[in-house]
Amino acid sequence: MTTVPSKLYADDVSLLMVLIDTNPFFWSTVKNTFTFSNFLSHVLSFLNSILLLNQLNQVVVIATGYNSCDYIYDSSLAAPNQRAESLLGKLEEFVTRDEELTQQNSVEGVGSSLLSGSLSMALCYIQKVFRSGPLHPQPRA
Repeated sequence: MTTVPSKLYADDVSLLMVLIDTNPFFWSTVKNTFTFSNFLSHVLSFLNSILLLNQLNQVVVIATGYNSCDYIYDSSLAAPNQRAESLLGKLEEFVTRDEELTQQNSVEGVGSSLLSGSLSMALCYIQKVFRSGPLHPQPRA
């Protein structure tokens, strides 16, 4: 009789990778209709709801700017009562650093973001989670 391997996680455990485009050139074009702070309040509500659905859910946020992209939040590393403050603090640091890099490089015209770079970072993080051992969310078939 063959044994079925036990799953340490339930099927409904999720790893959510969120990429936030903080490119100031994009947000300056849409600020009359939808502000960045309004967008962030909706994103934070969404992330909190994902984390409340299951205590084993994991959220990772990657910020994408004009000159850089970086991990700004990982729910597995953050204290549960400091989630929003941690995310907003690191996002503010990222935006400030990206603005400084933009001013140093004196951008002319419409700037593009590094979305492909942040997608690569997300894929690398997912691979790191899957190769880290048996304790990770299982992909759904």
